[in-house]
Amino acid sequence: MARAFAAAAALSALVALCGCTVQGTDADGKHHLPVRIQLPDSGSGSGSSTGTGDDKASASPRTARAANVLWARGDSGTDVRELQARLRQVEWLFDGPTGTYDDLTEQAVAGFQGKRGLPKTGETDTVTWRRLLKMTHEPGRWDLYLMGGQPAGAPDPRCLTGRVLCIDKTSRTLRWMIDGRTVSTMSVRFGAQYTPTRDGVFQVYWKARKWVSTLYNSPMPYAMFFSGGQAVHYSYDFSMRGYAGGSHGCVNVRDEAAIASLFAQVRTGDKVVVHQ
Repeated sequence: MARAFAAAAALSALVALCGCTVQGTDADGKHHLPVRIQLPDSGSGSGSSTGTGDDKASASPRTARAANVLWARGDSGTDVRELQARLRQVEWLFDGPTGTYDDLTEQAVAGFQGKRGLPKTGETDTVTWRRLLKMTHEPGRWDLYLMGGQPAGAPDPRCLTGRVLCIDKTSRTLRWMIDGRTVSTMSVRFGAQYTPTRDGVFQVYWKARKWVSTLYNSPMPYAMFFSGGQAVHYSYDFSMRGYAGGSHGCVNVRDEAAIASLFAQVRTGDKVVVHQ
């Protein structure tokens, strides 16, 4: 009897000291609030992100966390991406969304909290989140991925053989593929309404590391021309403004390091497939 009582007491002590989070979900599957349960751990103290992540959630170490905190610095995932998109709507955040709860997100949350008389913790608790929900509307897909980072769609069947720049207008991504294997993927932007990017199968017919458009007098670094004056190239404007802008028909890339690497690998004569 005494042994059972001691075991129960030890278990209670562990439960009181250690914790983890279980995520609850509303009926509509969104804007869920956390349900806290207590479980023992190894003693290092850890918490888990409430975001689901674009592919999977990333956990971040945390020694202590209030029961009503949903997301805090170090968390990542689609929930954090939505938080950032809503903070942009009320002009407390101007970068992103990135899906990572970084220092800028923490500062934006603290500013939003202070303006409304809430404790300026920089952590998104249930009270802060509900207040933000009332002041904003649900972000659309391209609000969530304004600066890229979206997952790529399935490759077009025409991309599965040879060396191919496989460009998907629906997912707004470019896959660099060799014999059906994806070597790299990057976010891209297309032509505006009156200067659309042409669909079809083409070839890279000319490359220029440093080029300036003769029509629009705009820089086109790492240009890989595939159809008349249309090329895949790095865009300073895309890097700064994301999908808020558009091109004159070219396929813009915003990640300069990624396109520099791509430019070094692509050869004249490689196939280009632009599809919906």
